[in-house]
Amino acid sequence: MNIKTRLILSIGILVSMIILLVALSIINLQLLTATDPDSPAAKPALDQALIWITVIGGICILIGIFLLFRMPGFIIRPIRELKAGILEIANYNYEKRLKFEPRSEFADVAEGFNRMAEKLSEYRASTLNDILAGKKYIEAIVNSITEPIIGLSNDNEILFINNEALNILNLKRENAYRKSATELALKNDLLRRLIRELVTPDEKKEPLKIYADNKECYFQAKYIPINTEYNGEKESSGTGHVILLKNITEFKELDTAKTTFISTISHELKTPISAILMSLQLLEDKRIGNLNQEQEELSKSIKENSERLLSITGELLNMTQVEAGKLQLMPKITKPIELINYAITANRVQAEKFGCQIEVEYPEKINKLFVDSEKIAWVITNLLSNAIRYSKENGRVIIGAKQEDRTIVLFVKDFGKGIDPRYHQSIFDRYFRVPGTKVQGSGLGLSISKDFVEAHGGTLTVESAIGVGSTFIIKLPCR
Repeated sequence: MNIKTRLILSIGILVSMIILLVALSIINLQLLTATDPDSPAAKPALDQALIWITVIGGICILIGIFLLFRMPGFIIRPIRELKAGILEIANYNYEKRLKFEPRSEFADVAEGFNRMAEKLSEYRASTLNDILAGKKYIEAIVNSITEPIIGLSNDNEILFINNEALNILNLKRENAYRKSATELALKNDLLRRLIRELVTPDEKKEPLKIYADNKECYFQAKYIPINTEYNGEKESSGTGHVILLKNITEFKELDTAKTTFISTISHELKTPISAILMSLQLLEDKRIGNLNQEQEELSKSIKENSERLLSITGELLNMTQVEAGKLQLMPKITKPIELINYAITANRVQAEKFGCQIEVEYPEKINKLFVDSEKIAWVITNLLSNAIRYSKENGRVIIGAKQEDRTIVLFVKDFGKGIDPRYHQSIFDRYFRVPGTKVQGSGLGLSISKDFVEAHGGTLTVESAIGVGSTFIIKLPCR
């Protein structure tokens, strides 16, 4: 019997009883009005009517109480079961099923609910299989990468790591996957260095020296942020980082071989160049004989090119010292004016050739420097030589020094063509030359100068604009 039938039947019974009670009450009232209530014949009928009224009224009250407590249950119970089933589905329990009587109004609802739960269960099973298959596929891709790679969450939890990374970190997968890299770094020097550079990046980006494959290997660490863009959000949010270690051992070995080769060639070239200059000096000696005008011009050209070749050889030797890490500093107390005077003396002939006027700006009081005077003098000489060469004919160059707190500032300023701001960083790279430059040079002078200055804990920068000129600024800590 379904709920609808039960409800109709219960209401019908209740209504019938109420009608019956009302009918008896009316009959009783008629009897009371037809006879004398005080007569002996009316008293039994009156008592009997009251008994019937009381019994029927009590039965009606009992039936009403029964219907009051039982009827809501018949209606609410299936609704509660449906609600409980929906909550189970919401909690991902797709195995939940509803069972109602076939003739119940909720039978169709239960059938639809069970069909939905079955479809969701099948979908979850298929989706989970797809996710697991995708996970295995991604793991296979990560492990196929020949370079060490590590994926970290924002909390530095290891999300993925390939076999190459496990090998160089000397870790096992079960001890690394889903573990805190910060905690693992406490007992792993290489991982600790990677995490430290992730938090505080090193501007120099020095390669990592790691002993792997029974030899010393060099790796360059690259940190790639992981950004996730969710539906409905305009901006993506960072969810972690990928650490990629690129093996540069082969390039490092080639670079070392190149440095050794250049160093050897430079040393070997200095001997014949010195012999050429010595022979040229003997050739120009008037005690042997006078040279005609054409011979003097040839002699002068040979001398200029030999000196230029000797200067380039010296630059190459300085570069190999820096690259090999063999740059030795011999600092001593030096006055800034001594370095400036040395540079002016070294470039006097060149300045006279171009008709360039050198002006000196130097304060009355300035602290001394504690530097390798030979190398810093070489830097200032190189900057002054560049300023003269790039200045207009019969122009002027300003060289000077000043003090800013505990820093000595040495500067060389020209009023030539100037340098495009796009190349302000590139001009300090080795072998770089500003496009369109006609002045000859090796492209090593500024690079070596920067290395020399930074080896003293200082900086070398440039301020320049097209058509205004250039100012090269050296900042060194004073004594």
